[in-house]
Amino acid sequence: MTPEQYNKMSEKASPPSPFWKDFFLAFLVGGLICTLGQGILLWAGELGLSKQDAGAVTSICLVFLSALFTGIGIYDKLAKHAGAGTLVPITGFANAMVSPAIEFKNEGLILGIGVKMFSIAGPVIVYGTIASVVYGIIYWITTVF
Repeated sequence: MTPEQYNKMSEKASPPSPFWKDFFLAFLVGGLICTLGQGILLWAGELGLSKQDAGAVTSICLVFLSALFTGIGIYDKLAKHAGAGTLVPITGFANAMVSPAIEFKNEGLILGIGVKMFSIAGPVIVYGTIASVVYGIIYWITTVF
């Protein structure tokens, strides 16, 4: 079978993607997650917390809610319909950490949860760290010289 034949066969087998519906749902859910985060930030500010502390409370709440909803199966159902809208950085990262931990819990604390928890998030951590170092060096060079 040639690559062209395979492409034609796979195009026939796969249903067309409802692009605009997916686009709208991703935008809506991502916006709602960000709105929730902004609401938590404003609420924490109203409690008298500094801007930095309110930001920390917001991050903690969003990570907790994402992990909780992943654990009870709600986050995956939401992601099924909202797609990329659930990948808002902090909630998507929490989901990427909790999902493999739940999936591999039967293999034990060390070889299951401990190892597999970073299987998805590990590359994000590594390349995020490398990118921050490179950006820091560029920033340092541009401000010193």
